[in-house]
Amino acid sequence: MKNKISFFLYVFVVLLGCNSSINAQDLLEKLDEEYPNTPQYETATFKTTQIAIGQSVENRKKGVLQLMALSRYWNIPNTRTQSFITDRVATRFGVEYGITNNFTTGIGWTSFDNAYNGYFKYNLLRQRKKPSKAFASIAYYQSVSYYGDRSAPSPDSSFNDRLSFTSQLLIARKFTPKFSMQIAPTFIHRNKVAAIDPSNYFALGFSGRYKIANHVSLVSEYYYVANPIKSKDTYGAFALGINWDIRYLMLQFHMTNTWNMIDDDFILNTPNNFNGEDGNFVFGFNAIFTLHFKKNKL
Repeated sequence: MKNKISFFLYVFVVLLGCNSSINAQDLLEKLDEEYPNTPQYETATFKTTQIAIGQSVENRKKGVLQLMALSRYWNIPNTRTQSFITDRVATRFGVEYGITNNFTTGIGWTSFDNAYNGYFKYNLLRQRKKPSKAFASIAYYQSVSYYGDRSAPSPDSSFNDRLSFTSQLLIARKFTPKFSMQIAPTFIHRNKVAAIDPSNYFALGFSGRYKIANHVSLVSEYYYVANPIKSKDTYGAFALGINWDIRYLMLQFHMTNTWNMIDDDFILNTPNNFNGEDGNFVFGFNAIFTLHFKKNKL
């Protein structure tokens, strides 16, 4: 009799457990239907919208205003006018604003060539933490620039003649928490050029970032031009530097071979090779400050 009671009690407990398991499973399925998995995106691929001399795949968050002050310092070799520290200084001031989390627009002015440019950047795809979902982040960048003091191809060039357009597809992947890379297929159109120069140019940018400390990263960039300017000697723009992130302020220090700071200009018009001879080294310093006007958007 006791054995029968024990057997029925055992069966009852098992059935109760199965029923509880089935109910719990049904509850989980209902919760999954009501609250689907939120995609987890990679963040801080390059920490800022500007790597060193060129654009990164990053965008500003909605409601974030970014103020930028960029400068280049270089010497002119074999001249009696060479100053104690540097012969030439070029500066750039710019503003960027996040319209949405995926769309940023900006404007800027550069003292070199009295150049102005306006641009926008839009995220087409964001890398997810599961590679099967999205292998990389992709952004489209479009810029238009105007050169006020440029005499080429002629001093009396019209407003339209002084315009240039740059289109880039920024493709980046964060391979590890420390290492990121980006390639940037680039198309540049100049409205007016010298007779022997093409109006359209194709280039490819290569960029990398390696985190060497909690707030310090090593960055590098190089731009290859498939059909360079023919009327003068030019070289691929290159930069190697350090980015130091101080909360809302990013300080960038780099050595480069270009003193130009607008996309089409430094990609096409870099007159020096990257070496220590004849003053070919240019020191660059960027200060990038962000202001947050929306709460909970950090």
